[in-house]
Amino acid sequence: MEINDPVLAEKRLVARFLDMFIKFGLILALASFCFTVISPFMNMLLWALILAVTLYPLHQSFASRMGNKQGLAATVLVLLGVLLIVLPTIAMITSLGDSVSVLISKITHDSLVIPPPSDRVMVIPVVGEKIYVVWLKASTDLPALVKSYGPQIGEIMRHVLTILASMSGGIIGFVFSFIVAGVMMAYGAAGAVSATSIATRITDESRGPALTRLCTGTIRAVAMGVIGVAFIQALLAGIVMAIAGIPAVGVFFVLALILGIAQVPVILVTGPAIAIMWMTGDHGTAMNVVYTILLIVAGMADNVLKPMLLGRGVDVPMPVVLLGALGGMATNGILGMFIGATLLSIGYQIFMAWVNQGPSGPTLRGQDAR
Repeated sequence: MEINDPVLAEKRLVARFLDMFIKFGLILALASFCFTVISPFMNMLLWALILAVTLYPLHQSFASRMGNKQGLAATVLVLLGVLLIVLPTIAMITSLGDSVSVLISKITHDSLVIPPPSDRVMVIPVVGEKIYVVWLKASTDLPALVKSYGPQIGEIMRHVLTILASMSGGIIGFVFSFIVAGVMMAYGAAGAVSATSIATRITDESRGPALTRLCTGTIRAVAMGVIGVAFIQALLAGIVMAIAGIPAVGVFFVLALILGIAQVPVILVTGPAIAIMWMTGDHGTAMNVVYTILLIVAGMADNVLKPMLLGRGVDVPMPVVLLGALGGMATNGILGMFIGATLLSIGYQIFMAWVNQGPSGPTLRGQDAR
């Protein structure tokens, strides 16, 4: 017969709470230690996961033609990715760095020549007169202008150099992510089972598979239909500009990439590039016409690429994708642009699925992850 002793019951309750807090503290310490170890590689691993999920159908197509050799198919896909995507991207970023270096060198040695402004600049509302005055001073006495705005120019240059360093690190992370993505794709079947198990553990047996399909479908839709199209289009435009000898190709590449993600016509970037080519190029009229046609085609390539790469409509508003891209780039450079756009889109989709589901509504409506 158990004796109802309040003191003994209190001691047992305190002991249980103490035991629970100790276990929770140990788990929290372990999780904190693991996060500290993995945090330097977090962005690269996230991008590798996005690449693996996006390219997995293509990987399976390769594997079916290679006797179902998953590792060989992943190796071939990684090598093709590095050859067709990473190397041209490195060239674009290098061009951006060279353009900045040449600009700094010309300003330092007073050899930068700026043409005088047109009178049409004056008619621009609000800011036209100020722009005209600064532009005119830059064309007539650039050293004095640089001296008067020295602190501001120095601050801008520091930010530009920081961005360039971040982009260089992003390229290294890009290559590493491709390699890791290849390993993930080689073990894709086991990874899919693990992802479903994790989602089921977080939710329940009915919502877990639907959540996995939702995330997979969103990743592929955003990565292929938005980021992929923008990246390929910017790369095509950058390659044509590099061949045409247009200066500051890296700047045009980054601008085209941002506009492409924002679903703004990239012709707004290729148009000024065409004008610069005609004003400064020495290829002759025939070659200038050829390069102009190629740049126009590159600026409108999204009309062809979207039907090819976008298997279904992206159910994420473009402002969400753009905010994710710009926020990711501001915090983690060019690699963060891709990660931010994808993760914010996934978060938006999960949140809206939760809202539409209601307190006791149906399970998540999973998107087709084929």
